[in-house]
Amino acid sequence: METRLYSRTNAPVSLLGYGTMRMPLASEDNADIDYAEGKKLIDYAYRHGVTYFDTAYMYHSGKSENFVGDALSAYPRESFYLADKLPGWMVGDGGVPKAKEIFEDQLSKCKVDYFDFYLCHSLNNQADFDKIYLDAGVLAYLDREKEAGRIRNLGFSFHGSVPFFEYLMKLRKWDFCQIQLNYMDWDNQNAKELYRLSEEYGVQLIIMEPVRGGSLVKLCDEAVDILKKAASDRSVASWAIRFAASLPNVLCVLSGMSTLEQVEDNCATMTDFIPLSDDDKVALSEAVAAYNRSGTIPCTACRYCFECPKQIMIPEIFAVYNAAASENRLPMSVGIAPEEVKARKEAFLAAYNEIPEERQAHNCIKCGKCTEHCPQSIRIPDRLRDIAGLVNRCRG
Repeated sequence: METRLYSRTNAPVSLLGYGTMRMPLASEDNADIDYAEGKKLIDYAYRHGVTYFDTAYMYHSGKSENFVGDALSAYPRESFYLADKLPGWMVGDGGVPKAKEIFEDQLSKCKVDYFDFYLCHSLNNQADFDKIYLDAGVLAYLDREKEAGRIRNLGFSFHGSVPFFEYLMKLRKWDFCQIQLNYMDWDNQNAKELYRLSEEYGVQLIIMEPVRGGSLVKLCDEAVDILKKAASDRSVASWAIRFAASLPNVLCVLSGMSTLEQVEDNCATMTDFIPLSDDDKVALSEAVAAYNRSGTIPCTACRYCFECPKQIMIPEIFAVYNAAASENRLPMSVGIAPEEVKARKEAFLAAYNEIPEERQAHNCIKCGKCTEHCPQSIRIPDRLRDIAGLVNRCRG
């Protein structure tokens, strides 16, 4: 397993990290993690050199930390790095007492005495950050926990604007930070500027969503053909993992692996690691252009939109739409024969109708809570309205 040296301690960290937001499930309930299967995946990763494991308070409806604590208790504590996060939006007006309550709960659930890496979770705007972390003293509290040794390294995960990121970089010397970075967002969401600033301020990066929630495995046919032509022996996912891992200021690339096949493929990619060549970069650029033409919605199925009061299945709805868009079989395409339009409508509705009617797109009340929490800044109510309209035309 390829490793990178952590600049603060000069200790090696596995270049591949295990994100536990998408563990295998025993049922359709997102909180019902399949412990037996999940432990197999964690064990395979650990035995093949993965030393960095990442969880959060709200992953798997609050059950990820319990699973991680159980799974990692099989190994010596000093043999792995554990990362967890403080959800500022759950701290709210509770200030330091609420932050402390969450922190103590996290240590208990994870069955550890300290976190190797601890993050202010999902920072996205200065006003909320200043109110919770600065004015209410939560950041000072986390610094005290670091002084006490219960936090070894303090950083943040980020889903905001470039100016806000630079504000955070200037505010203090962070131990590390975590950003979303992949070859699709390098230009589309200006990840390259966040990366440049991290280098400028000397802060090493943990990378999240390198495969964009799996969407960079499910590229359009044209994009897949481009990558397979460039290297037929590589998986589509490996291109995304290698893109992030080829950047020198990256300490670790997280992957939310939910199957043994994914763990095996990612471990193989990061063993005897080969950075992207110039020819590889050309192929990726061509694949990105092809994918952008397909018109998919940039949803990563992170489920941060969980506060929907109507419990609309937003990621599942977008997945149905993206599957049709990426395969160039949206039912309202122009310039195709009537019988083909009919077949596309039937196929699209068959997939869409797997979603319970009461949780489909037309039930959206446009409250905007989903948009507030979306790391991708998707205008979710607008896209749900568009999909509901498409469904109505298919049914009509």
